[in-house]
Amino acid sequence: MKRTVFQLRLQYNAPVILTFFLLSLGALLLDGATDGWTTTHLFCVYRSSLRDPLFYFRLFGHVLGHADLEHFMGNMLLFLVVGPPMEEKYGSIPLLKGILLTAFVSGVLQCLLFPQTALLGASGIVFMLIMLASLAGGTGGIPLTMLLVAALYLGDQIYDALFVRDNVANFMHLVGGVCGTVFGFAAGGRRRGRR
Repeated sequence: MKRTVFQLRLQYNAPVILTFFLLSLGALLLDGATDGWTTTHLFCVYRSSLRDPLFYFRLFGHVLGHADLEHFMGNMLLFLVVGPPMEEKYGSIPLLKGILLTAFVSGVLQCLLFPQTALLGASGIVFMLIMLASLAGGTGGIPLTMLLVAALYLGDQIYDALFVRDNVANFMHLVGGVCGTVFGFAAGGRRRGRR
């Protein structure tokens, strides 16, 4: 009699997305272990001296930090749903470049435009991925899904920025959305050029 053996195989199917998730989880655990020191000094961005070497790390590292478990869960649930298909569509290296560019642009703009506050969290990256997803499947012209997502998202972010005081960096969400749209059109143009 032949016995059937059930094997469970895990696949690291989206290396950039999964690594980003694990780094963010590590940053959250370090926050608890260091009583917030690592988040303040490594995983949030704010205006500081250009001579501080940690300033340059924070320009990128702020997207890994989260204020608490609720903030982390809110970002990571969407990140893990939207991210893997985008990594499959655009490739790991181009997506990593898009994440780094979005982190850098939002970090620099935070320091220039909002010098009295700090920014942390992956919201800008999540909204970059959402805009990328809304561009997916377009074969020519501007996809209607992208326009609808942009209108709903833009309207919601502007409303929240004007009328809701919740310490959410709505402007940086918009920056992430713009970065995702630019990245999506640029990647789509390169892809069409290769055909």
